[in-house]
Amino acid sequence: MKKVQFTGVIREYDMHSASVKVGYGVIHVLCLLVTVVAIFPLIWVILAGFKDLKEFMSSTSLLPRSFDPAPFITTWDQLGIARNYLNSLISVLGSVVCAIVFNGLLGYGLGILKPKGYGVVKKLVMLSLLLPTTISIVPLFMNIQKLNLGNSFVPLWLSFGANAMYVILFVQFFESLPRSIIEAGHIDGASQLQTFFRIVLPLSKPICAVIAIFAVNAAWSDFLLPYLVLRGAQMQTVMVRLFVFSTEQTVNADAMMRSVVFSMIPPIILFFIFQKQLTENAVSVGIKG
Repeated sequence: MKKVQFTGVIREYDMHSASVKVGYGVIHVLCLLVTVVAIFPLIWVILAGFKDLKEFMSSTSLLPRSFDPAPFITTWDQLGIARNYLNSLISVLGSVVCAIVFNGLLGYGLGILKPKGYGVVKKLVMLSLLLPTTISIVPLFMNIQKLNLGNSFVPLWLSFGANAMYVILFVQFFESLPRSIIEAGHIDGASQLQTFFRIVLPLSKPICAVIAIFAVNAAWSDFLLPYLVLRGAQMQTVMVRLFVFSTEQTVNADAMMRSVVFSMIPPIILFFIFQKQLTENAVSVGIKG
């Protein structure tokens, strides 16, 4: 059986050198330390959720006295977060679709079609990256009210359909696609929209996956816009519900800690499911860009 030859920064024959072995071990130790620092807050929050208020306030131990799930069940019933999960799911799904379709269409125009004046539009899009997001909240909220879109998920979806960073990522990826494939579609009589949805978008799965992950994370953790737009307990997302829950006088620190755990569960599950795809797509986009 032929032996596999490894290529990369550190190759197989480099491991015969003592200095390379030491450096390789140091890299592993540093990566382990970074991993511990990154996941320690998550582990601490989960373990703290198993403690009652007295143990939470007095104990300095990381591990709880028992791993009884009863406190989490009590907080779940007290929080009533099932409906808020559904609201956040609606917000996330619509945001992902708008982030891919609308930003992809603009990226298709700037990266492939390149009509007259596209350079000015591209520079304006890049210039908008310098503007803090918070300064647009007031005019955005005023326009939402004028259009009678209050208490609706539509403004949340459209806000992710106009993201300068996503547009730039699409433009960079589209410019790397072979022009011959797009021209072949035009020869076969496909319109520009048909070319985008039937040819370009299927070829853009790596960048679409990366942008989808960004959009999911941003939409799930978004608080300010859902808080301003969505009114009533039946429309609250998870983050808004956590804020309202924290303002209730009957909420203790331990219950608030467990509610934070509930908010972290979906992103963690999503990460573990799509970890491989996210890593591969991110590397692919970096190479093509």
